[in-house]
Amino acid sequence: MKSCLIVDDSKVVRMVARKILHELNFETLEAADGSAALDICKKQIPDAVLLDWNMPVMDGIEFLRALRKLPGGSASIVVFCTTENDIDHIQTAIEAGANEYIMKPFDSEIIQAKFQQVGLL
Repeated sequence: MKSCLIVDDSKVVRMVARKILHELNFETLEAADGSAALDICKKQIPDAVLLDWNMPVMDGIEFLRALRKLPGGSASIVVFCTTENDIDHIQTAIEAGANEYIMKPFDSEIIQAKFQQVGLL
């Protein structure tokens, strides 16, 4: 079973994402900020990361750059999931190592489609 780390400071978003990912047969881990997510990744690199941009302590971009420097961190498929939808944000995310980008609010169909695009399904 593949694993997906859900990184979002919103409990509701994490709950919705967890439900969708379980339906897609993913094991899920959760973190409320980039720092907590990085601690999880230092123990075990997940197959996928669903990542919010704006979070306290460490934001999504900082986390992504740190993840990519970890041993095996480049293997994880990172999908940004955020309200930041202008071209500058998208470009910054891709340059930092994001594989895909989805807008909030998202639903099961969007996540399934993006995960298929990046080869997770």
